[in-house]
Amino acid sequence: MAKLNKAYKFRIYPTDEQSLMIGKTFGCVRFVYNKMLAERKEAYENLKDDKEALKSVKHPTPAKYKKEYEWLKEVDSLALANAQLNLDKAYKAFFKGNAKFPKFKSKRHRQSYTTNVVNSNIELLDGHIKLPKLKKVKIKQHREIPFVHKIKSCTLSITASGKYYLSILTEYEKEIEAKEIKEVIGLDFAMDGLFVDSEGEKANYPKFYRQMRDKLAKEQRKLSRKKKGSSNWNKQRIRVAKIQEKVANQRKNFLHHTSKKLVTHFDAVVMEDLDMKGMSQALKFGKSVADNGWGMFTSFLQYKLNEQGKQLIKIDKWFPSTKTCSKCGSVKEIKLSERTYQCTCGLNIDRDYNSALNIKKEGIRLLASA
Repeated sequence: MAKLNKAYKFRIYPTDEQSLMIGKTFGCVRFVYNKMLAERKEAYENLKDDKEALKSVKHPTPAKYKKEYEWLKEVDSLALANAQLNLDKAYKAFFKGNAKFPKFKSKRHRQSYTTNVVNSNIELLDGHIKLPKLKKVKIKQHREIPFVHKIKSCTLSITASGKYYLSILTEYEKEIEAKEIKEVIGLDFAMDGLFVDSEGEKANYPKFYRQMRDKLAKEQRKLSRKKKGSSNWNKQRIRVAKIQEKVANQRKNFLHHTSKKLVTHFDAVVMEDLDMKGMSQALKFGKSVADNGWGMFTSFLQYKLNEQGKQLIKIDKWFPSTKTCSKCGSVKEIKLSERTYQCTCGLNIDRDYNSALNIKKEGIRLLASA
């Protein structure tokens, strides 16, 4: 039996009193995180040339600050403990060379905190959920959480438009049998439309951001003309935030449906292991890459395939899928402006379709050699 995690996200409707406590917890978590980071940063700058001494430094904990700042005792202690765990994770990633040095948190960034299940302190009730320090909070539970799923933690967050959400992380056991690989599909990332597959089909991503770009720009111009901090400025800020949230929700919904369709019909999905950050920084590609949500799409595919004992195969990003003829295997240079792949063997097809066919073949080869 394999242990799996699955998160369920619901909208919650706290009372004014509960909203005040949630806001206070956001602030305390941010305060503690920044305090601990400041001490770690100072220690690092003083001892970065002496790695052994740096390793022996005892890092501060939230408990250290509760004596001096007693108001920290008013909020959920588990939320503060998770702030320390998040900082530990970011700090370790930095020393492994997988990330930059952790940054200080500000009010302008995503406001959230995580709390854990301890002695039934979190319970789903009829139309409500019991949470530490908040008691019963109204929840819009649009889907049931299976009985066999055990709640591990909850993350509360607030959007820029003022909507509250709760992400419930669950753990469950499932017997996963590896599926026999019969049906394989290759996906070639397409800046225009998300991907082209080895069946010759396009994802036809609707470009939600670009559809809303003019409306968003108009509302942002209105915001820029209002006095920052005023009542009218805040109302306009919320209008802008709602447009941005709508785009994000449309994108997420499309990617969920598209990934589910692929997982239903295929036993293995093959794609290139792309550097999306590098691509987004390339000339004129930033908005196209961000709008596609390829990274999110990949993660959706990964966990959906894993749940069913199927496979996501990533091939080397340097594999010449675009330059190779899918019919005869010869390799030639092809310009970015050339949308058709033509070969001396007589092949004349769409370049992305040709790439998808090559990606599928390489995936099948890797499966055979595994």
